[in-house]
Amino acid sequence: MAEKKLLTAPIPTDKMPPAVPYIIGNEMAERFSFYGFAAILTIYLNQHLGMSEVDAKAEYHDFKSLAYFFPLLGSLIADVLWGKYRTIFYLSLVYCLGHLVLSVQENRFGVTAGLFLIALGAGGIKPCVSSNVGDQFGPKNAHLIPKVYGWFYFSINFGSFFSTLLTPKLLSGFELGSFKFAGSPGWAFGIPGILMAVATLVFWLGRYKYVHVPPGGTAVVKEALSGEGLRALSRLAILFVFVAMFWALYDQMSSAWVLQAVKMDRVLWEGFEVDAAQTHVLNPVLILIFIPLFTYIVYPAISKIFPLTPLRKIGIGMVLTAASFMISAHIENLLAATALGAPKPWVMWQVPAYMLMTAAEAMISITCLEFSYTQAPTRTKSMVMSVYLLSVALGNQFTSLVNKFYGESLTGANYYWVFVGLMLATFAIYVPYSLTYRGRTYIQGEAPADSADST
Repeated sequence: MAEKKLLTAPIPTDKMPPAVPYIIGNEMAERFSFYGFAAILTIYLNQHLGMSEVDAKAEYHDFKSLAYFFPLLGSLIADVLWGKYRTIFYLSLVYCLGHLVLSVQENRFGVTAGLFLIALGAGGIKPCVSSNVGDQFGPKNAHLIPKVYGWFYFSINFGSFFSTLLTPKLLSGFELGSFKFAGSPGWAFGIPGILMAVATLVFWLGRYKYVHVPPGGTAVVKEALSGEGLRALSRLAILFVFVAMFWALYDQMSSAWVLQAVKMDRVLWEGFEVDAAQTHVLNPVLILIFIPLFTYIVYPAISKIFPLTPLRKIGIGMVLTAASFMISAHIENLLAATALGAPKPWVMWQVPAYMLMTAAEAMISITCLEFSYTQAPTRTKSMVMSVYLLSVALGNQFTSLVNKFYGESLTGANYYWVFVGLMLATFAIYVPYSLTYRGRTYIQGEAPADSADST
């Protein structure tokens, strides 16, 4: 498979690189695939395979942890051996195979094998895809990087929106006039697999449009282990440990919050009831609204009061995350009251929690994507991006362990209050660290620049 070897792209400063539409299209279809099956995974494990709620949550977060551990492997393959293009293409095929196994093997073995293959494929390509976005830019158009990462994140949630609406119905079934669809795990996992195949095709079609940064071989390892490389990595690694707690709470939107919605009144109006897994659609809908809202209104307004640097955005996001779980704790109190004869709480109670968590996502996740890329030395950008993604793995593994060891005793509102306390404690330690952070900005083809005012 031929690759066009370019190190820089002579593109006018007011235009996006020609590869951007292919990257955005690929990401949109791939995220449809990932979020589609992830939206139903906890429900499938609980209601179709008969796992308890505690075990289903633990299994879900174990999968997410594995999916965000494999970026480390993918980044090493890309930066040292294959380059980003070949790594993304070949691991995407593994990704497609995982969906195929899930759709045809509706049993415990199928889940284990399918989730492992999807974790390997999705995790392996993730740091390469996000850093490949930044590689398309050079000194002439580096100022467009924040904008393209905003559109990149927009595409993620655009795909997530449609998959979160559709996939639960492919599992539970639906009626449309005289047409009745029974639904099945085969359809629910198979359709996301087809979208992953589409994503792979779109990526392949853009193969001659990309700026291909060749693999660095042992030079990558040398740069990573150099004094400057180790300093950059250590600065970011500490930051990512703090961010891990955000992911410990955030990813429970697809597990604990979905299981919470199962117990709530989900009738939005007479004759229309949403599936519990569909409630998660609020997240991509809100992020599509919040990205332009925050970029053009919220951030400029806050910056008039004080400089809104990347690390300050992350700190604010931590507080919003804790606040979202406070609402979840209140919902659990309302659910407990149903045992005393009170009516079920309406599912719309979850909307404020989703709004706060999605606002936190806009301030933490998008910021970390851009910050990880710009703060990483030139040859190690995929590797550093994978270290950032390890924070997602760490957060999900923490949630899994909490459920495995304390899930049976830590119930109701107490479950959420524990995470609120942990998030606020993390924020309290993060603040003094962020005030001392001093970094450097690295752009392809441009000399590194000190960024002592990053905080």
